[in-house]
Amino acid sequence: MTTITIDGDRISVDLAVLASGLRLDPETLRDMMRSGLVISVCEKGENEDSGRFRLTFYSLTRRFRLIVDAAGTIVQSSTVDHRRKGGSGDASV
Repeated sequence: MTTITIDGDRISVDLAVLASGLRLDPETLRDMMRSGLVISVCEKGENEDSGRFRLTFYSLTRRFRLIVDAAGTIVQSSTVDHRRKGGSGDASV
């Protein structure tokens, strides 16, 4: 699989890319995703950002954001440490 695949309304991101961005090992990330401790938001660009997508992934302690073009090429990425509000208490990650 390529890093990011866009097929209509479906966007797939390689697990290794997410794990690196959230600074987790892939197995831990997979477990966290299954238990709902990692969530994502996808926003489709408009006007000058048309043809781009902003993909944001949140763990309890980090936010990983990707901006990709319509072909799935990463245009920009960033990771920010934070504490997610409304998470499941004081779970350590």
